[in-house]
Amino acid sequence: MGAFLDDAAAILEAAEAAAESANPGNVTILISPQGGIHMLSNSDWPLASLEAHHGSRTAYRVSQTGGHVTVEGRCGNQRCRLETEHPQAVARRLLAGPMPTLPCRF
Repeated sequence: MGAFLDDAAAILEAAEAAAESANPGNVTILISPQGGIHMLSNSDWPLASLEAHHGSRTAYRVSQTGGHVTVEGRCGNQRCRLETEHPQAVARRLLAGPMPTLPCRF
């Protein structure tokens, strides 16, 4: 996936940093075949529809709900979904310690 997935990861990192200081809302990022960037705020259109309507080669949707950030991406036949977890959920899992292993019985 190369640049497509790298871009999605960079967008997730930027959105996560923005979410710490403000509530950025939902943003869709469309990239044209020539490399132009078009951003839409709070669009409820499916990514495939936006991609076709605007003639984009790549589309990313950034959303924030329940304390975590999600980036969904489309580029031709490639798809990705990256998301962060709320820090409290991660802390709870870490503080709970390792899961006990059950003996195997045959």
